[in-house]
Amino acid sequence: MKYYASPLLFLFMLQIHIISAQKMQFEEYDPPSTLVVPETIIKKAKFPFIDVHNHQFRMPTQNLNKLVSEMDQLNMAVMVNLSGRGRGSDEHLKGAIENVKATSPNRFIVFTNIDLKGIDDPNWTTKTITQLEKDVRLGANGLKIYKTQGMDNKDSKGNRIKIDDPRIGPVWEKCGELGIPVLIHAADPKSFWDAHNNQNERWLELKLRSRRKRDANVTGSWETIIQEQHTIFRKHKNTKFINAHLGWYGNNLAKLAELMDEMPNMYTEIGAVIAELGRQPRNAKAFLTKYQDRVMFGKDSWKPKEYYTYFRVLESNDEYFPYYKRYHAFWKMYGLDLDDEVLKKLYYKNALKVIPNIDASLFPK
Repeated sequence: MKYYASPLLFLFMLQIHIISAQKMQFEEYDPPSTLVVPETIIKKAKFPFIDVHNHQFRMPTQNLNKLVSEMDQLNMAVMVNLSGRGRGSDEHLKGAIENVKATSPNRFIVFTNIDLKGIDDPNWTTKTITQLEKDVRLGANGLKIYKTQGMDNKDSKGNRIKIDDPRIGPVWEKCGELGIPVLIHAADPKSFWDAHNNQNERWLELKLRSRRKRDANVTGSWETIIQEQHTIFRKHKNTKFINAHLGWYGNNLAKLAELMDEMPNMYTEIGAVIAELGRQPRNAKAFLTKYQDRVMFGKDSWKPKEYYTYFRVLESNDEYFPYYKRYHAFWKMYGLDLDDEVLKKLYYKNALKVIPNIDASLFPK
């Protein structure tokens, strides 16, 4: 401790220190747990897995051999790159597929994307379907829909383009005809639309990431966007939809179960919502066991060390451990200790059923 010549000065400085500590901001409060329990650090998945929700924007020029080496360390057998068109060009998609074929043809699956700009053009639907067919012939194995296509994209009159806009309907139908799935991200967590106050579970995230706050007058309400998504699932029964991020019902698995029962062509994945499952281990295990044929593994960003948390939640029976982003989930999590057969379906079997042209020889029976 720093030496002070006067005891009185020492007491004064100590008091200042205590007062300063008491003025600590909420977002600074992050004490390590004093709980002593067994820990299971899992750096490699128990079974080879398919990440159905990843983004590699540099794939046309990327060193894929290096990426494969990093995947091997995690036991990731196949990565699905949802950003095949990058910023929207034919050249980007072609470059990505050519790079995959030249280096690691059985380790990557590439999805294509559509562009809603110009949707008011009477020929937009025909042009988009023609592009989709061309992309599939080139080697694309699915269609990814970004959340901007249900919240931010506007038509020529400045109106939000709805997910269930009838001009897009033939595109969903064509995906079914082509035998490719649609992985669709609609909306965001409902809390992003709620008042940013002490009743909002995502208060800290919105405090630190203010751009994530949503305005129903701009994007449409959360309920409206989600309903539009469910409308296309119901209408286009011959198309398989992968509802990203547990459809933002990870905090209400009973409701998600109702939707799964109603719409057999709707699948889902766990990208960016593992913290929702980890805070309700018994409920989540029961859900994943019941719907073991409909849920896939996804992550949504390429940060290899973050996969350890996914493995720990899915495979271990650990107690009270943190998520890697406190502002995203300030609560603690628990391991689900999933049965091997459920894990296999989550890790690879379900994706093999839904996404075409994945090399099944990479996985155990």
